[in-house]
Amino acid sequence: MPERLFVCTPSKLSAFVDCPRRYRYSYVDRPTPPKGPPWAHNSLGASVHTALRNWYGLPPARRGPEPLPVLLKATWVGEGYRDFDQERAMYRRALDWLTKYVVTLDPHDEPLGVERVVATKTAVLAFNGRADRIDARPGPRGPEAVIVDYKTGRSGLDSDDARGSQALALYAFAAQRVFRRPCHRVELHHLPTGTVATHEHTDVSLQRQVSRAEDTARDIVSAEKAVAAGTDPDLAFPMNPGVRCAWCDFRRICPGGADMPTKLPWSGLDPSD
Repeated sequence: MPERLFVCTPSKLSAFVDCPRRYRYSYVDRPTPPKGPPWAHNSLGASVHTALRNWYGLPPARRGPEPLPVLLKATWVGEGYRDFDQERAMYRRALDWLTKYVVTLDPHDEPLGVERVVATKTAVLAFNGRADRIDARPGPRGPEAVIVDYKTGRSGLDSDDARGSQALALYAFAAQRVFRRPCHRVELHHLPTGTVATHEHTDVSLQRQVSRAEDTARDIVSAEKAVAAGTDPDLAFPMNPGVRCAWCDFRRICPGGADMPTKLPWSGLDPSD
């Protein structure tokens, strides 16, 4: 019998690459171990992403900065902030980011998809993922698709970040098959600074990222089979201690993360707030 395809998303693959133990806690152990408190930077990112999705849901004539306060308020996630004052300060900051960003957009440009799920299969993977935005743009040989990913983190981004993102490459690989048009350009739109980091993939570089994802899937399947055969789960899914442990949802129950410095739920926000 052929091996079953490994069903995955970019976050599922990256969880194992970052730390096999975190993957086990998230996707293998049932019931799932308790997580720590919600992170304010995740709440902020989710609020901004949903506001932009709903902005594109408006008629083109209304796609200006005016609806943004209502859209952001309606989608605002208030978890993880230190207090009401910090939450309000971040709401105002997010609204400023959105206002400056949408005036750079043509309201009449209709993307191919907004928070669009794209999916494809390889000999190993059954991949699916939700892209923030997929644009339709003219290319040298006709219409092309472009992957756009919104970022709201503290740090700026550059072309190396866009080039190295496996998630963006997998979105591009899948989008080519879904929309039946070339998709090689990937972009990271950093709203706090208004900068755009880009990379132009080739078919070779996309295939390289797909092969990496397939290798990760094989490693995951091997670990799961080892546990099923009686291997100690701690050995099959080892810890990978490091700076990421301080931000891990499972730090409190993981021996590798227990000794890491504690991060408060709002530690991922700009220190000025």
